[in-house]
Amino acid sequence: MRVAGGVSGGAVVGWDMGAALQLGAALGLSPLTIAELLPPIEAVMVRKTNEEIEQSNG
Repeated sequence: MRVAGGVSGGAVVGWDMGAALQLGAALGLSPLTIAELLPPIEAVMVRKTNEEIEQSNG
């Protein structure tokens, strides 16, 4: 994950796509498949993770 720090605890800004591509390749997925599927999954993950961070910081 890519994280931005801050006074209120920081926030997740995205995935390390190089690492994500390597993990996908290790699982036998083609780079085209990974490039097609990861961006929408990443967007949901970032939004939900940041919501949880906000809730835990109260």
